[in-house]
Formats: sequence, C-alpha cells, structure tokens
Amino acid sequence: MNISCVKAVYYSAVGSTEKVVTGVAEKIAAALGVPVEVYDFTLPENRTEPKVYAADQVVVFGTPVYAGRVPNKMLPIVQSNFKGEGALAVPVVTFGNRNFDNGLIELRNELENNGFHTIAGAGVVCEHVFSAKLAAGRPNEEDWTKLTTFAEAVAEKVKVMAEIPAPIAVRGDDPVGPYYTPLGTDGKPAVFLKAKPKTNEELCDKCGICAKVCPVGSISFENPSEVNGICIKCQACIKKCPKDAKYFDDAAFLSHVAMLEQNYTRRAEIEVFV
Repeated sequence: MNISCVKAVYYSAVGSTEKVVTGVAEKIAAALGVPVEVYDFTLPENRTEPKVYAADQVVVFGTPVYAGRVPNKMLPIVQSNFKGEGALAVPVVTFGNRNFDNGLIELRNELENNGFHTIAGAGVVCEHVFSAKLAAGRPNEEDWTKLTTFAEAVAEKVKVMAEIPAPIAVRGDDPVGPYYTPLGTDGKPAVFLKAKPKTNEELCDKCGICAKVCPVGSISFENPSEVNGICIKCQACIKKCPKDAKYFDDAAFLSHVAMLEQNYTRRAEIEVFV
C-alpha cells in the first residue's frame, strides 16, 4: 500500500504520550520512507476545528489512560474532531504502571467509528504522573527496543497490505466497561473529583506557565492560585511549574497515590498488537 505520510496525533498533558507517539510515528515513517506530521490536541486552542485524514496516511493516535480509559474530558474530542477517510490508524495508550484496562480497546473502537482502519495498537508504560515511584524513567531503553520492533512490524504490515484487514484485536472488554474506581489505602473508593491544585504563594512568581499548560483552561492567568474550572488531575501544572509552587493536599487524592505506591511498584510491561 502506498503511503504519503505518517501523522502523529496525541493528547499529552505532561509530555510522556507525546514522546511515545512521535517516537513510534518517526520509526514507522523512517521504515516507509515518508515524512512525519504532528498534531497536538492537548490545549483548548488546538481543538477548535475537526481534522480529516486520507486513505494514504498512517495515523499514530495516542492518549494516556485516566482511570483505565480514554480521559473522559478528551473522549468527546476524540469522537467529534477526527475523521478518517479510510486512513490507517495505530491507537496507542500510555499508562502509569497499574494497567491500561479498557483504554486501548476504547480508543480502537472510537477510531474505527470515525472512519479509520486500525492495523496495530500498543499499551505503553510511562512514569506515573502522580508519583515518580511508579515506573520511574519509563519508557526506558528496553522499552524503546520493543517499541522500535513494533514500529518496524507495523511498517512491514503496511508495505504488504493488499486489502484492509479487520480491526486490530487488542486486550480489553468490548463493550467497554466503566472507568476504574480509584481506591485509598483503606481499600475504599477515594473520591477526589473536586480536588484542585494549591499554590505556594511564597514560591509562585505568577509567570502564568501553569495557566498556559492547563488542558482544560481552568487556571487564571491573572491569579494562578485560582482554579476557576474543573481539574482533571493531569498534573501538567505540577510538572511544568519551574518554581515547584503547585501541589495537591486533598486527603483522598493523597491516599490514592499512597495506595498505588504500595501496590503497583512491580514492573508492568508494554503490550503490542500487530
């Protein structure tokens, strides 16, 4: 099959998914001898117009999983802003060492519903945004060796493809079940939907970076300590604050983080499907 380019498309609040998706896309493109084009729909201003992808394109489409599925505030964007006019697609989800649950199969289904043909997929371990104790430094060299082999296999599949195959078979429940319920250290549901980041006023210099990187536009530019909208716990403001002035002190949230650190420090593995 003749391919004109590979598209790297992603939502990536802290940059981990961006690195995985662009890295895989670049390796597929190199194997096919075509260019790579990138589209980042993380910020609100990049989600204003629908995008259409042609049948001679391969789209590596990625999001992190939140509670084991496509992030609920990004799911409507995935459903409405992307149309594949027969484009080939490689759904990729990243997860923080617990499990990607139904995130990959959900993303596969949404892409298929939008006119894409999914030909491969991957669930990729990345350092958890809540804690550096979970999958620290991942994906690492060993992971990238596996991802490189995966990308090369995708490219070979495309080269010899004479007809469109059935949707790629991936791990997950179909129909997709509910979101994972976060638990605290007591084993009970940890309810922190309304938790929002706090600001250390002594450290904050009001540079506005946190407001610029918020994927849902909830942080005030004039007063970064004000979070006027919802918080999706993506940790972008925490990770990207140059003064380390942002933090969470919600008890239920901290209990969930502690539970993850107690139970999910074992090495989870990347899963690929071609």
